[in-house]
Amino acid sequence: MEIPSDKDLFLAVKNSSEVAFEQLFHRYYAALCLFTSNFLHDREKADEIVQEVFVKVWARRETLEIASSVRNYLFFAVRNKCINLLEHEKVEKRHSRQAMLDSLSGTDLEPYFMEVDLRRKIEQSIELLPEKRREIFKLSREGGLKYQEIAQRLNISLKTVETQMGLALKQLREMLRDYKDYL
Repeated sequence: MEIPSDKDLFLAVKNSSEVAFEQLFHRYYAALCLFTSNFLHDREKADEIVQEVFVKVWARRETLEIASSVRNYLFFAVRNKCINLLEHEKVEKRHSRQAMLDSLSGTDLEPYFMEVDLRRKIEQSIELLPEKRREIFKLSREGGLKYQEIAQRLNISLKTVETQMGLALKQLREMLRDYKDYL
């Protein structure tokens, strides 16, 4: 049995032969996907583009004229779709970047700067606490331990933990008084 040429398959496709279309699809699908994937570096998008090209060939089969070879037509069609996709993505990125800049231009950044300053000031203030007080404070606030657990871990009384936490909070409030409106 003789293998039909691309031209013969395409002529049969023009006459609505689904079998010929399927043969043409299987003949070029893998190679077109590989080509497109190398172009886009994205297998899913490559697969979508190749499928779109074949869908378009089938939809336009009766009016589609291919002057060159069917192979060349298919490869140029997927290449052009890749270029269009990449251009579209480039435009989207540019618009997205511009939209972000536009939204920031009207934004008062002062609260964000204050938040960054406040976080840094809190960290600095905690580091200025006496060593044992700082350890107790961090175990409570950062470690999430209850006072009883801290007392057991550090082998100190519960009253000592309560006292040191009270002193730590008082000292931190004093060091951070300029930021009281943000706390």
